[in-house]
Amino acid sequence: MKKLKLPKLHNQILAALLLGAIFGSIFSINKNKLVITYKADNNIKKEIVKGWNQFCFVIPNKVDAVCFGSNQQQEIISYNSKLKREGKTANVFVSGAKLIEGNSNNFSRLYTNVVSISKEGTIATDIKWIGDIFIRLLSMLAIPLVFASLTVGAASLGDIKKFARIGGKTISYYLITTAVAITIGLVLANIVKPGERMSSETKNRMISAYTEDASSKISDLGSYNINQQIVNIIPKNPIKAFADGDMLQIIFFSIFLGLILSLISNEKASPLIKFFDGLSDSMIKMVDIIMIIAPIGVFALISATVGEFGFDILQTLIWYAAVVIVGLLIHTFGFYSFLLKMFSKIRIFTFFKGIRRAQAIAFSTSSSAATLPVNMECCQENLGISKSITSFVLPLGATINMDGTALYQGVASVFIAQVFGIELNIMQQLTIIITATFASIGTAPVPGVGIIMLVIILKSVGIPEEGIALIMGVDRILDMARTITNVTGDAAGAVIIASSEKEIIHPDLSNA
Repeated sequence: MKKLKLPKLHNQILAALLLGAIFGSIFSINKNKLVITYKADNNIKKEIVKGWNQFCFVIPNKVDAVCFGSNQQQEIISYNSKLKREGKTANVFVSGAKLIEGNSNNFSRLYTNVVSISKEGTIATDIKWIGDIFIRLLSMLAIPLVFASLTVGAASLGDIKKFARIGGKTISYYLITTAVAITIGLVLANIVKPGERMSSETKNRMISAYTEDASSKISDLGSYNINQQIVNIIPKNPIKAFADGDMLQIIFFSIFLGLILSLISNEKASPLIKFFDGLSDSMIKMVDIIMIIAPIGVFALISATVGEFGFDILQTLIWYAAVVIVGLLIHTFGFYSFLLKMFSKIRIFTFFKGIRRAQAIAFSTSSSAATLPVNMECCQENLGISKSITSFVLPLGATINMDGTALYQGVASVFIAQVFGIELNIMQQLTIIITATFASIGTAPVPGVGIIMLVIILKSVGIPEEGIALIMGVDRILDMARTITNVTGDAAGAVIIASSEKEIIHPDLSNA
């Protein structure tokens, strides 16, 4: 009997992406339902209302109630969050609704002691915990892998001159490609002018719906000081840096330790280098084990994302989303291909085929850090890059190379300015390029952090910070797309630097 041959892992992941999107679309969150949690008779109770005519917040000592219509689910949730953040209490009056459990039509009621107002989950969002486990498993490996591989990578460079040469190439590559990415975004945004295509009605609705999320992101930023950021790269306590997951501090300590190991006697350095080398290999082996559940994790993540956010939000911001996606495609498949053609002998098809598994994981997790172990494995096994280069270039890139994020920040800055009728001159757009390039270095490789760094860029050119509420609705979906560009840029950099150092181990990559 012929043995059943299962499709390769990357094909399973791609199938999971497609099936997850379909599943999430079928079981998407109902935009006309709300779950009201309230206290009554010393008990916590929940009721699901649907299709209300009016949903009003009655605030004590305030004459007029704040009311929302039937298609303003997100606005209602956002306003309730704002009241909670401000420490205010309000009663909620719902009229003309249908009570799901009681099956009552034209239902009206005043709710007191409201605890929360939320969307009703579906089977697509309820399975997100499976995807979260998958992300946590990959993230679990990121810090020990970065520490071990960077230490070995720095130590294996042998001398200060080689370290300075490779380090200089790596930093230069990341800064140049980031600046190019922002420029592509700015050019496209100035040509298409997506902000001028948004109506005043849509603008007001988006700001109303996501203003609370925007306020939360702005407050998360705190007082950003670039000089302090540079100082903070050096850890006062390396153990605390590991506990807090501060990647820049971990990278500094790892590289410094690796350099010191290359300077002391081989007799003393060798046991430590072997230990860290074994730890790095162990982390990569753990990736192989974790990737067995990758299709299941990817399916759950995509299902939950599509189920919660849907694709309908893209219709509202179609021009903005289109400019970001076209820019990412140009940079990912155009600019990187050009660089690979110019500075390496690897075939373009071979490169993209070799990293497709890392790209799929990047899309589903929206995290460069979680994708790092997979990207390292792909670059070493499929592209034949030496371990010393991947161990140094990729962990560094996962933290400081954010081309996709930078491109999106460039587009978003111009888009928000256009919506508010602000004309950005050449000097202001040059300021965006410089600010976004250096801001990307301090951007943590985790989902959604790009929106926080965008606030810095908006401040630098005088664009209203609350404008980020305009793009919050599609940020999660675009975050998935831009992480592909971030990860691809890391891999392309590793190929180019390895080629310049003649450290691509397998010269014939036709079967990669």
